[in-house]
Amino acid sequence: MRILEFDCIESTQIFLNEGIRKGELKPPIMVVAKRQSGGIGSRGNLWENVKEGLYFSFALPMETLPQDLPLESTSIYMGFIFKEVLQEEGSRVWLKWPNDLYIGKQKVGGVLCARLRDVMICGIGLNLEVTNQGFCGLDIKISKEKILESFIKRLENDKKKSSWKQIFSKYSLEFTNNFNHAFHYNGKLISLCNASLCEDGAILIEGEKIYSLR
Repeated sequence: MRILEFDCIESTQIFLNEGIRKGELKPPIMVVAKRQSGGIGSRGNLWENVKEGLYFSFALPMETLPQDLPLESTSIYMGFIFKEVLQEEGSRVWLKWPNDLYIGKQKVGGVLCARLRDVMICGIGLNLEVTNQGFCGLDIKISKEKILESFIKRLENDKKKSSWKQIFSKYSLEFTNNFNHAFHYNGKLISLCNASLCEDGAILIEGEKIYSLR
């Protein structure tokens, strides 16, 4: 995978999206930034301004994704793989539905995925060190280079061996972690306490099926 590194850009996600749209960049490719001046998170929010963070986006050809992957749940698939990379190093991080990385009750990062023609673009932001007690930093000491190296290795290996079914079976065992949390939907904060997880990654709440769509 080709890797482009920057000291500071507006957003790795925007940079990669525009580059692919204009035909200037081709997947597989990853863009990494030490800092972002306007990184985009879910619901258009900016990534939290922290003392030290890991910000990167990557693009993969659609044909390299697992054939059984529901595209609406790509953020769950990629987020879970990234979470496992961190857990293998000793972190207590877990994946909150549908695309947030948490340690305990605090958010430490997030995943954002979007399709652009025949390419899937995914962005990940992770707080490594924070100075504001209102935010959460990663609970282990690990270099950015080590995280990215391990994650890229997983992505390249998982093209052939980790299906959505395999990832989902593990994620479903941890889904109860969500029950004390909520998520934003149609401008409202919806509790996950009575949510049921469907096999395609959607959740069922009061008879309504809701997808990540991120």
